[in-house]
Amino acid sequence: MSLTGIIRNAFIPRQHKLERHFTEPESLQHEVLQHLLRSAANTEYGRSHLFGSTRTYDDFVRNVPVNTYEELKADIDRMRHGEANILWPGTVKWYAKSSGTTNDKSKFIPVSYEGLKRIHYQGGTDVVAMYLQNNPKSRMFDGKGLILGGSHSPNYNLDDSLVGDLSAILIENINPLVNLIRVPKKQTALLSDFELKRDRIAHECLNKNVTNLSGVPSWMLSVLVRVLEISGKERIDEVWPNLEVFFHGGIAFTPYRPQYEHIIQSPKMHYMETYNASEGFFGIQNDPTDKSMLLMLDYGVYYEFLPMDEFDSPNPNIVPLEGVEIGRNYAMLISTSCGLWRYMIGDTVKFTSKRPYKFVITGRTKYFINAFGEELIQDNAEKGLAYACDKTGAEVKEYTAAPVFMDQNAKCRHQWLIEFAKKPASIDEFAQLLDQRLQEINSDYEAKRFHDITLQHLEVVEARPGQFDDWLRSKGKLGGQHKIPRLSNNRQYIEEIMACDKPCGGNN
Repeated sequence: MSLTGIIRNAFIPRQHKLERHFTEPESLQHEVLQHLLRSAANTEYGRSHLFGSTRTYDDFVRNVPVNTYEELKADIDRMRHGEANILWPGTVKWYAKSSGTTNDKSKFIPVSYEGLKRIHYQGGTDVVAMYLQNNPKSRMFDGKGLILGGSHSPNYNLDDSLVGDLSAILIENINPLVNLIRVPKKQTALLSDFELKRDRIAHECLNKNVTNLSGVPSWMLSVLVRVLEISGKERIDEVWPNLEVFFHGGIAFTPYRPQYEHIIQSPKMHYMETYNASEGFFGIQNDPTDKSMLLMLDYGVYYEFLPMDEFDSPNPNIVPLEGVEIGRNYAMLISTSCGLWRYMIGDTVKFTSKRPYKFVITGRTKYFINAFGEELIQDNAEKGLAYACDKTGAEVKEYTAAPVFMDQNAKCRHQWLIEFAKKPASIDEFAQLLDQRLQEINSDYEAKRFHDITLQHLEVVEARPGQFDDWLRSKGKLGGQHKIPRLSNNRQYIEEIMACDKPCGGNN
């Protein structure tokens, strides 16, 4: 029997437990809420919000406000300085660094010991459990798993306390036995210099029997391109003939699929999407024929949903799991065993089924670009443009920005279409200043721009006078409250506007 055949048996008990997601989903969520309230009842936050006397969901809503990072930031910073029993029992030692808010370059999401085990590692375990269930002929454990990670650093110089990419925290604390079936070596996986890391990963893994990949599509593609460069091969399945699956998440896979299918042509190759973030592990594609994901309900994450058509309402009808409607767009709120309470994560989802509860990610609550993991928000864009205008004397009338996705050499960039009320003396200088400022105010953008490895210098395209107005006119939306979409994670808007290089037709 192969090693995979032996290990497969260890996942059978969990596969049986996962059946409750199909038969008792609401009960699972009720159990999670009660556990969270009991666990945090004696924390500072729990006492001030009456967790001890909270018995029902209605009590929970009445006692606990909806939060963004801004509302929890002060408490999280106290936790980072070593204070105990603030948002979650005990001292939280790990903090996942994520892209920032309007006021900060980065967010620091607490990762408790329980959250690490019951949310993040459980999610990884269930991904494998579902994959093996769907693929009885798999031999993934007969070789190595190539797992990409980020980097971490000391947190305020406190003993054993770390801050950094979630993936680095996971690798740092992983069961040593897992290191027997994964590559690259830990020292390489945690390097902060991605250019050096990519090269070392490629060399270390070149002659290994790699059977599975895990990571963000953009970063992984960059590594695979380097593997091809070193090996001299045209396809990855020529380098690793037993490669069978890529577990991917973090950003949308659709733009990258053609490139992966070009360099991996093996008929036995599978792709499996996951929804894991700094704040938690939320969904797994349990059916390879269905792009929607199963909402994971027993990880120590309690979910609520705010209808996006009520997002700006002073009293939106926020609902628990049993209140969602199929096909309606929701902003997701979470309460977790890491100390996040009714926390608006910023992602939007739409359910495709109930019992089981399956969903697709539809976007963000605000305009953004996250095609490569950079999480560029509109506030970043406004600050970057203001800086470039101040330094060059330019004035921006209208703008929109979108990604230019990777080519066969894993190169990509942001493209900005800008209509200037007052042009800068040099478009190139304006672009340089804008790019520089975006790196200063957004740590994820800065990381993706490092050495032009995957995300290259942004491109500024000058729009002709009136081009944006002509686009609005062509849509019958000129005037009133209609606005230009500033940032988009796809190219629909920017290409429509760029097509108006001459006055567009439409309603006058």
